[in-house]
Amino acid sequence: MTCVDNHFVCDQCHSRSAVELIQTFTENSASVNPVEMATGLMHSDRIKMHGPEHHFLVPAVLIAAYCNATGDDCKQAMIATALKRAGMIPGGFCGTHGNGGAGVGTGIFISVISKATPLAGEEWGLSNLMTGKSLITIANHGGPRCCKRDVYLALSDAVDFVNEKFNVRLESSPVVCQFWENNRECHGAACPFFPR
Repeated sequence: MTCVDNHFVCDQCHSRSAVELIQTFTENSASVNPVEMATGLMHSDRIKMHGPEHHFLVPAVLIAAYCNATGDDCKQAMIATALKRAGMIPGGFCGTHGNGGAGVGTGIFISVISKATPLAGEEWGLSNLMTGKSLITIANHGGPRCCKRDVYLALSDAVDFVNEKFNVRLESSPVVCQFWENNRECHGAACPFFPR
C-alpha cells in the first residue's frame, strides 16, 4: 500500500486506527492538495464508507495542506487541536443535528489556522462563515447518505475560501468517485462526483 505521495505505508501505520492513520499521514505529508490527501486516506480500509472519522479527516487534510503551502511549522499542534475538536462531533450528527461533520470540519480548520476563540471578532466570523458555506453546499446536493461526497464538497469550498480570505493557494483535483459501489444509498447520477 502507498499513500498519495507514493510513500510505502508500513504495516505499523497500516494497522493504526482511522484517526491515528489520518493524524500520522497528515503530519508527515508534504502535499498542498487536500483532495488528493483525502482520497488516498479514504481508500484505506481503516476509513469506513460512513463514519465520524470523516469529521477529523476534513480539517486534518486542510491544515496539512495549508501548513505545507505557507511553511507554518505548527502543523502537528494544529492537527492535534483539530482532532480534539472533531472528536466532539458524534457519528450521525448530520441527521440528528442538521449540522454535518464535514462542513463543521471546515469551520474547525479555519478556527485553528486563524486562532479563533469565542471572543475573537473577525476570526470567529470567518470560522462560522466557512462552516455555513460548506453546509449550504452539502445541503444543496441532496440528503443522505454519503460521507465521501460531503468531504469532497466541503474541501472544494474550503480551498476556494482560504484562497479568497487568506490569499493562500491550495491545489485541488477533479473528483470522480471511486467509492460509489460501496454505498447502498448512493444517489448515482444525481451526485456531481458520480462516474459518467
